[in-house]
Amino acid sequence: MRAMRLPRRPGRGGKRSPEADMTLVSHLGELRSRLIRSVLAILVGAIIVWIFNRPIFIFLANPYCDLQIAEGRECLFQIRSPLDNFSVVLSLSGYGGFLLALPFVFYQLGKFVLPGLYPSERKILLPFFAASVILLALGMTGGYLLMPKTLSVLGSFGPDSFVEFFSPIAYIGFFVKMLLAFGIAAELPLVLVFLQLIGIVSTETLRRNRRVAIVAVAILAAVVTPTGDPFTLAILAVPMYLFFEVALIVGGQMTRRRRVSADS
Repeated sequence: MRAMRLPRRPGRGGKRSPEADMTLVSHLGELRSRLIRSVLAILVGAIIVWIFNRPIFIFLANPYCDLQIAEGRECLFQIRSPLDNFSVVLSLSGYGGFLLALPFVFYQLGKFVLPGLYPSERKILLPFFAASVILLALGMTGGYLLMPKTLSVLGSFGPDSFVEFFSPIAYIGFFVKMLLAFGIAAELPLVLVFLQLIGIVSTETLRRNRRVAIVAVAILAAVVTPTGDPFTLAILAVPMYLFFEVALIVGGQMTRRRRVSADS
């Protein structure tokens, strides 16, 4: 059986690296290697979080404790099973290890894509990697800062006879989903700019479909929002659409510059 080689694109932007001509089997082997490294990074991150699980949990519990103290209650969590303590540490380590390893996972993804890019495209990969890490951190920071207000809004739905004492497992799961939702939302402009630069979608097409973008942003915000309440949905959807408009401006300018440099 003959080895299949991946097709080459026309020669715009210079020659690609020799790795771009690897066989399909070689590419699959490379993908497996990158996935294994990413999984190992997540395991290392999980071990680190396991070691420091107490201060990390205290840090994550601060928004909940501030709300409880403001209402004159002691900051307590409900443990309903003898295994809950272990499950909390295990869940926190798994979620935390994944979040800690995300920059390395992005790096492995970039290294996998890198051989198939032209020199002009490879130059923008490192800035995009740095921007993705920064935007992810900023988005998750925003989710953390909004957590007290989100808990307050959610606690307002229901009679006064309801007393909020959360399960730590449910609280950690909710918190991580909140952080990921805002982190993913912050990555939207970067993804759109990258898609414009590599030619998958044009700036003109995105501009003509603004109404579709509004609906898509609302649906995406509803899907990734862990709470489902209108407050958090609006807090997430409005910045996402603003990010869409920013991506149109930045992507359009970068695309025009590349066209000018290619023509010259």
